[in-house]
Amino acid sequence: MVTRRQLLQNTALFTGGLIMGCTNSNPNPARTWVMPDEAMPHQRTWMAFGASEQIWGRQLLPEVRRNLVTIAQTIAQYEPVSMLVRAEEYDLAKNLLGASIELVVSPLDDLWIRDTGPLFVWSDQGKKAAINFNFNGWGQKQVFAQDATVAELVAGQAEAEVINTSLVLEGGCIEVDGHGTAIITESCVLNENRNPGVSKAQFEDLLMPLLGLEKIIWLPGIKGYDITDGHTDFYARFASPGVVLAGYEPNPEYFDHEVTKQHLEILQTATDAQGQSLEVIVLEAPGTIRSTYETEDFAAGYIGFYACNGAIIMQDFGDGPADQAAQQALQQAFLDREIVAINIDGIAAGGGSIHCATQQEPMLVATP
Repeated sequence: MVTRRQLLQNTALFTGGLIMGCTNSNPNPARTWVMPDEAMPHQRTWMAFGASEQIWGRQLLPEVRRNLVTIAQTIAQYEPVSMLVRAEEYDLAKNLLGASIELVVSPLDDLWIRDTGPLFVWSDQGKKAAINFNFNGWGQKQVFAQDATVAELVAGQAEAEVINTSLVLEGGCIEVDGHGTAIITESCVLNENRNPGVSKAQFEDLLMPLLGLEKIIWLPGIKGYDITDGHTDFYARFASPGVVLAGYEPNPEYFDHEVTKQHLEILQTATDAQGQSLEVIVLEAPGTIRSTYETEDFAAGYIGFYACNGAIIMQDFGDGPADQAAQQALQQAFLDREIVAINIDGIAAGGGSIHCATQQEPMLVATP
């Protein structure tokens, strides 16, 4: 398998705008790509004011919109936020969000820009690009025709060239350390509803050059229990190279108890692309949640935090000891950042997190 180091040295692998089965919409001289870690400096955060009554229901919709406002206004204290919004909801969004949030008109089906938006990468020539991973509604489980246009729209707004690929996946199923290592759940990407007939080896050969990867740590995940088929960003996240935050469900009656135990075992024995063992910090799920918006789909886990410039934005659930323990664990992992806890129970009721509702646009690092 080609390593990231070999990619950087061997531009013969990249010819005529072709990158291991993937094409640039605007062909350029040979380039290699790296996806930076989320904790690297951001140009801005992208969000989508895309909740609708059809999907969320009349009772939950107002709270979900309030949650989006809370997330956006909290992040805006640390970095710029751009919010996609339907033309017919522009005035509503402007009144709720205020002047600090930039609004960008876009067709939308839903709010999950982590999955519908592009993944941004850097090139060795100091350029920024955006990968369109062909969002298909998490395996055609929900309407997606309008959200399928979001990746290219955001790329255009960011003035980033678009990289197209044959792979179908979502941003929530990929976690990278920015130094050659990724964590990915098999249940999502090696799924017939996304990439039929694609083997693990074929998937790696297609994905790794796009993101500058040398190694993928595979977690099994679990299919069929949520719309995402077990996204990585509900189970494990990099805090920095060599440091992973991993979710654990302690209740043996919950469907993901066993799979979170298995994930911990894998991560605690894994090494990264440099051959170093991982430091694994466990984030134990809350034992109780506030009952106001409790649903069968409620996503009660602390892994769905978001790293923005200077802060970590995390969810709390009203379980005092568990909330405090998660905040302390995140502070241990991010010593130089402020840890900010917010209530987004409306979004959690739909199976999502702060991370699911955000997508970082990295700040381009100047090259000599």
